[in-house]
Amino acid sequence: MITKDNIESAYCFFHQKWNIYSKSSSERQRDDIEYAIGNYANDMNRELYVEMSAGKSGFLLEHSEFAEDISNAIDYLEQLL
Repeated sequence: MITKDNIESAYCFFHQKWNIYSKSSSERQRDDIEYAIGNYANDMNRELYVEMSAGKSGFLLEHSEFAEDISNAIDYLEQLL
């Protein structure tokens, strides 16, 4: 079951991290953010993660796809708020 708290928590965390990530020129900082988001994604509400990822394997977990994935995740969560 997906609760409003699940949605709001994920949105706040992703949005905050994306704002830093998208403006950062530090590869280390960007890697740290990817790591934090990956850990969050692994521990978040499974039902919400599955819906948000639309079945995409490795969603929010792959370096090469991260920027696109987090942008899509934020857009998806905004629609649920």
